[in-house]
Amino acid sequence: MLDFLADRLTTVGRDGWHRRMARGEVLDEAAHALLPETAFRPGTRVYYYRHLEDEPEVPFQETVVFQDDHLLVADKPHFLPVTPAGRYVQQSLLVRLKNRLGIESLSPLHRIDRETAGLVVFSLRPQDRAAYQALFRDRAVTKSYEAIARFDEHLNWPVERRSRIAEEDGAFFRMAEVEGEPNSETRIDLLERRGPWARYGLAPVTGKRHQLRVHMNALGLPMVGDQFYPVVRRGPDEPEDFADPLRLLARAIRFTDPITGAQRHFESQLTLGWPD
Repeated sequence: MLDFLADRLTTVGRDGWHRRMARGEVLDEAAHALLPETAFRPGTRVYYYRHLEDEPEVPFQETVVFQDDHLLVADKPHFLPVTPAGRYVQQSLLVRLKNRLGIESLSPLHRIDRETAGLVVFSLRPQDRAAYQALFRDRAVTKSYEAIARFDEHLNWPVERRSRIAEEDGAFFRMAEVEGEPNSETRIDLLERRGPWARYGLAPVTGKRHQLRVHMNALGLPMVGDQFYPVVRRGPDEPEDFADPLRLLARAIRFTDPITGAQRHFESQLTLGWPD
């Protein structure tokens, strides 16, 4: 098995596979550890724990806002991805919560961007998951966000932004407004003003990738700390500036629980920092 893995998945390297197998991190379908000397058998299904040697640490802590037999709601800090992706595995909200709480069945019901802070809802029981996921798929969930950007005295609030959003040509990590039938909608209102800055309330009707950031930027109001809009200040693989987070917060979420029938309403305990 060691020869096979080293030959087929060369990025890890032979020594890396040997260490992982010696630690019991490579398993068969029955969750039995495959040791380096285990004989190779064609058709064997192999599982392994993805591990990064130089994973960057996110120096902010998540908190659990709510937990019962069905749901867990967490406040995610800026810079922490919801699930393992790219250069983050252990430093993801899902893995941190699993390690901390010991709930292996934990599964996120939706996503927010790694740069965004705020509420993320998880299902605890596999048998409940489809019913909860249907809420998000069918837009039966009301979500509200807050953002900080420049104040524009020429706009009349509230504003409803509808446009077609697609991946930008030549930049997989950026989205852009393009010609065509609108596929995104956000309602934006002014909540508070402090000098040249303002705090806005955003209510997305749809859930396109980077939708809130793209819509605010299209209004001439890019969010404070945004590394991608209106121009790329720092690429997705470059070191973070933890002192300058994206000022976007998933503030509240509301829905009717399909399992219990209860009216669920959760509020983030986080706040956005105003720029100097």
